[in-house]
Amino acid sequence: MKLFILPQILLLICLAVTFNPIKSYGQEFEKRTVFVKKIDEKIQLDGVLSEPIWEVAEKADDFWQIFPTDSLRSTNETVVRLLYDDSYIYVSAIAKGIGPDFRVSSLKRDFSARSNDNVTIMFDTFKDGQNAFLFGVSAFGVQREALISDRGTQIRGFNLTWDIKWEAATTRNEDSFVIEIAIPFSSLKYPEGSQKWGFQSYRYDMQSNERSNWTNIDQNQIPINLGYLGELIFEKPLIKNKTPLYVIPYVNALSANDFGTKPVNNSLTYGGDLKIAVGNGLNLDVTLNPDFSNVEVDNIITNLTRFEISLPEKRQFFIDNGDLFGNFGGSREAVPFFSRRIGIARDGGGNTIQNNILGGVRLSGKLDENWRIGVLSIQNQEDITNEIASSNNTMFALQRKVFNQSQIGAFVVNRESFKDYDFLEEKDRYNRVIGMDYNLNSANNRWIGKFYTHKSFQPNDEEGNLSSGASLIYNTRIWRFSSKWVYVDQDFRSDLGFIPRTGIIKTGISGTRLFYPKKGKINSHSFQLSNYSWQQKSLDYKKTDHNRQFEYNMVFKKMDQIGFSVRNQFIYLSNPFDPTRTENSIALPANIGYTFNEWSIQYQSNVARLFNFSSELSYGSFFNGTRFSYQGNTQFRIQPKVIMSFLWDYNQIQLPDPYPSANIILVSPKIELTLNKKVFWSTLVQYSNQSDNLGINSRLQWRFAPLSDLYLVYNDNYYTREFGPLFRSINLKLTYWLSL
Repeated sequence: MKLFILPQILLLICLAVTFNPIKSYGQEFEKRTVFVKKIDEKIQLDGVLSEPIWEVAEKADDFWQIFPTDSLRSTNETVVRLLYDDSYIYVSAIAKGIGPDFRVSSLKRDFSARSNDNVTIMFDTFKDGQNAFLFGVSAFGVQREALISDRGTQIRGFNLTWDIKWEAATTRNEDSFVIEIAIPFSSLKYPEGSQKWGFQSYRYDMQSNERSNWTNIDQNQIPINLGYLGELIFEKPLIKNKTPLYVIPYVNALSANDFGTKPVNNSLTYGGDLKIAVGNGLNLDVTLNPDFSNVEVDNIITNLTRFEISLPEKRQFFIDNGDLFGNFGGSREAVPFFSRRIGIARDGGGNTIQNNILGGVRLSGKLDENWRIGVLSIQNQEDITNEIASSNNTMFALQRKVFNQSQIGAFVVNRESFKDYDFLEEKDRYNRVIGMDYNLNSANNRWIGKFYTHKSFQPNDEEGNLSSGASLIYNTRIWRFSSKWVYVDQDFRSDLGFIPRTGIIKTGISGTRLFYPKKGKINSHSFQLSNYSWQQKSLDYKKTDHNRQFEYNMVFKKMDQIGFSVRNQFIYLSNPFDPTRTENSIALPANIGYTFNEWSIQYQSNVARLFNFSSELSYGSFFNGTRFSYQGNTQFRIQPKVIMSFLWDYNQIQLPDPYPSANIILVSPKIELTLNKKVFWSTLVQYSNQSDNLGINSRLQWRFAPLSDLYLVYNDNYYTREFGPLFRSINLKLTYWLSL
């Protein structure tokens, strides 16, 4: 079977090289530049633009629509200007509107652009089209910053969890809002002596239901796509800036009660992080006794599949250049490094529990415009009571830009325990993975692909430990085709990775056609056909799954969306399985294949409305029974201070006797209160009868200084079948950013 998949991978590689010429044949879009003048005078950041120097700064204006069209200039004018001195780059923006009713979701940092009137800027400081820094400011002066990776071709390359120090101020008028921004050069990475950066600015205009970019972009692309950047030219080459050193200590007072297993725990812990800039392109992060109690809790998800579900990383230590570590392999099939594994372990009974981290170090970033490097080493604490060994978790990654906009990367992942434990089996003493990936990104933004081969090593395992894959996407304004081939050996293993299942071959293809009506209320509509199939190696490559789907979607000019889909699914159970996860139930028997069909309809209202909602209704056969599902989320805002939301997921599963039927319910109300730009309070309640849990998380945050916070966090969890307390804690945590 390996010989069967190899020719297909080689064919895809040949196609990738063919359609990835060294010379750039880009799509037709306007090549734009903006000149940035160097100044000596001081800019007062007040959102007024009273300094005369702003009047002579060159404009980046005449924005192009990306919605509702991609061929017209924007309806309401946006004018961006830039200046700089030896310490800061300054940005101003004047955003015209049709009235004073500008939309804002809240006053909390890191807002979603889709629900706020805002202007956003991006800097590709190495001008390599691979990564960028993003800064956005809403009409109410709320800030957000993000890291852009994967050339910004997919939304997974947008990471809002990143934090740095910068300043912004706004004023609102009857028909416009005005923004002033000051970003320290010390907060950015760039080559010393550089004079040209890639640059883009985009705006969400909620009054006119319009999105616009400084350079024109095809409507089927997302505005962060780095293949469409303009150019920013500094008057003089940039000097080497002061290398920043940040010390971020914390103190955490905890009172916790793990009912029934542990006595009340009252403790005071401390630790901290150290951030050091190494040259103009690298970051060195050091953490000692880290504590993540202030991180927002994960959303509970109803899982009706046989496999584990991955959740996003929210811990700041792992965010910067996170793509360099986490983007190897197939995103859904075999990821060799998944940072969420660190700090989590299984006890002697196989239960997943938190495992303390003693400390770690992380060096990542760019060596120059072609090379990136990442080194990470984390040591977790031993827990003899729960039979958890102390181990070192290490990854080394190296990436090289090739063929204009593509990359080739290699890595080594190692998890190893250097101490003998009676409870530690020989096979778990160490696990290593090595591999190489080629990421295709054509200069004309039409071809995206990935080709990789990885191999794992563990004691007494010499074969059956390969993971290989290939994918290719062709994307134009009206057509999108994708194909994927994946092979994961039965014994391929990565203790620090995410691998839902092994011993499989996955093949699949999908095609999408988009239409853009010139008249009417519909802005665009599309249909998609897809077919994916899985074979199991241990069953002599018998087909165990297929998923065939037809989708039809419409996007309206008022930004509402509606979709309809029909799916045909086949699942061969090689092991008994109970999709309801009902206690003491009879599972569906193994060695039987099930074919079932399902239809669904989805609706999403314009998220910028003060009251907005999304929902999905589906019904169909399910294994040897039926399933009715209704899920959605509704939100009501009293801008700019209150957001109330309610999420629900209801599944009614009916299977014939003697197999279990169940009504699986997940509900999650949440209220967020932003008293001002420094004080935030949120309370999240999550109830799931599938996980037998009612959880309450209430978090009060006071940002008393830039990136420095005082948190008061209350957690409460209850069993729901026989109602009773499970776990309760209250944290008071102080973090402070010291700039040295």
